[in-house]
Formats: sequence, structure tokens, C-alpha cells
Amino acid sequence: MKTITYTIKDELGIHARPAGLIVKLANGFKSDIKLAVGDRSGDAKRIIGVMKMAAKQGEVLTVTISGEDEDAAAAEIQKFLEANL
Repeated sequence: MKTITYTIKDELGIHARPAGLIVKLANGFKSDIKLAVGDRSGDAKRIIGVMKMAAKQGEVLTVTISGEDEDAAAAEIQKFLEANL
């Protein structure tokens, strides 16, 4: 299992555009990918799961990845977060 923590820097937080990109990226991997912000969590492979977290700037996003391609998924997700959020 891999865990990534990232403080959201985008002033709009995770809104529709980055949420859609997260879902698209997550669906490219076989691993289970879960997101959490505080006590709110969701499945990174489902747009509703990402959007319902209502993650805002300054909040800490925790990504948990578990599965056969978790190393590759963790690397790509970390790169995405740094470039987009």
C-alpha cells in the first residue's frame, strides 16, 4: 500500500475540471485508489466520489493506493497533484 499526502494549493480546490482529470488518471490503473480530506473520503475512480469531498485550498489530501500497479500509480498521481493542484 502506498500513501501520498498533499496540501491543495489551487485557490479553487478540487473543482470539476481537476476532479475529472483525477478520475481519468485513476481509471488508468488496476489498483484501488481512495482519496480523503479530513473525515470526507471517496473513490478516485468515480467523479461523485471525488466531488463530494469538496476539497478546498489549504486542506490536506490523502491518497491511498493498493494493488498490483501501486508504485506506478503513486508516481503518476504525485506528479499530477504537483502540476495541477
